[in-house]
Amino acid sequence: MKVVVTGAAGFIGYHLALALLRMGRDVVGIDCVTDYYSPSLKEDRIARLAEYSQFKFYRQDIADSDEMLALFKAERPTHVVNLAAQAGVRYSLTNPKAYIHSNIDGFLSILEACRAYPVEHLLFASTSSVYGPTKGMPFIEDEGTEHPMTIYAATKKSNEMMAHTYSHLFGIPSTGLRFFTVYGPWGRPDMALFIFTKAILEGRPVPLFNGGKLQRDFTYVDDIVDGMIRLLPMPPEKDVAWSPIAPRASSSGVAPYRILNIGRGRSEPLTRFVEVLEKTLGRKATIEKLPMQSGDVEATHADTSSLRALTGFSPKVDIEDGINAFVDWYRSYYADQPICPTTS
Repeated sequence: MKVVVTGAAGFIGYHLALALLRMGRDVVGIDCVTDYYSPSLKEDRIARLAEYSQFKFYRQDIADSDEMLALFKAERPTHVVNLAAQAGVRYSLTNPKAYIHSNIDGFLSILEACRAYPVEHLLFASTSSVYGPTKGMPFIEDEGTEHPMTIYAATKKSNEMMAHTYSHLFGIPSTGLRFFTVYGPWGRPDMALFIFTKAILEGRPVPLFNGGKLQRDFTYVDDIVDGMIRLLPMPPEKDVAWSPIAPRASSSGVAPYRILNIGRGRSEPLTRFVEVLEKTLGRKATIEKLPMQSGDVEATHADTSSLRALTGFSPKVDIEDGINAFVDWYRSYYADQPICPTTS
């Protein structure tokens, strides 16, 4: 197995690549290392991956179709996991073109490369944001997702449709994964846990939108990686829509294609998340209650029964252990910098 991991310098991509390398797999990482957030954090992730002899890194933009075709021709991967994307819901409100470039043009390049140099399985990142204003809980894959509330969500819904088309026309076995609020060590600075931890340690208010009346399916990154690794050797078949193994997956009877939720399968109040963080840090947070943000939703909750039926997926990490692991990493990584005091 030789696995291309796009977005290898990113949060989830780094953790997936590291887990595959520790299993002895050959990993080809791709990332253009944008400055959306601190490039130094991305460079440090790459440096850790580069300690493994079976890791090869390409500093390239996946939207460059000629470069992607040349890379696939040279490397001939057996599996591809597309995690490269312009991330973040908020940023899509101010810079939508970045999302079209990375998430639409970039994904098209990956699909074309998989068409030219066929792979055994393409996994690609979608998001729980595609569910939009859905009120029913938990979210089930075959629910309607025709009303995205941000450009970010719209690009990810487009990825699902693009992948289905290529899967149908060119036989590319494809699985889209709808991620639910992933957190953990080496996380992005624009993510809630990172923002909250930094604010508490610096003595600044913690911003809680909708007055803190939000619920999220917080999923620890190692559990996400476990699910992806379980799925890699399990490409969908054309008739998977009628299989009793995955009765609720949003699949296709005309293509080797499926969509799966991947989350903890439990929704937690945001205020509970903050309480656990306060206990872990040994500090009380000053709360700043803010209005609901444009494009946001009040709650998310993943139904993961299809993924569990297919792979035995069962998240292991609760928020207490997950937040503790993040705080340990944060204090260590920023130990010499003033934004993270070494005393509590």
